[in-house]
Amino acid sequence: MAQQRALPQSKETLLQSYNKRLKDDVKSIMDNFAEIIKTTKIEDETQVSRATQGEQDNYEMHVRAANIVRAGESLMKLVSDLKQFLILNDFPSVNEAIDQRNQQLRALQEECDRKLITLRDEVSIDLYELEEEYYSSRYK
Repeated sequence: MAQQRALPQSKETLLQSYNKRLKDDVKSIMDNFAEIIKTTKIEDETQVSRATQGEQDNYEMHVRAANIVRAGESLMKLVSDLKQFLILNDFPSVNEAIDQRNQQLRALQEECDRKLITLRDEVSIDLYELEEEYYSSRYK
């Protein structure tokens, strides 16, 4: 909650709209499912024939099932939108990842520098020994 208060007004509004979409879609799923369950009850006395009532109930169930699917797809889109929002607006996490990678690369750089210095020293010693050998053999 404290983190939400620090958000700019547009981000706060966006988060509120996500919350409203979530509630609306879940309510739509629940309402349509409850109505499908109610439709399965058979009424004894009706003014229309059983076949007509069956067709009407079948059509209503299809429409309500389509509404449930639409609400489910809307929820999946909401999840996608939330992921995108998090990726684009989670700067502390991104900065932490960058800092961590920076530290890893600096440690690698220091290790490479140490190895290069060791290699330079070894080559310098070998070169000195070779020069000594060369110049001492040249004057004999």
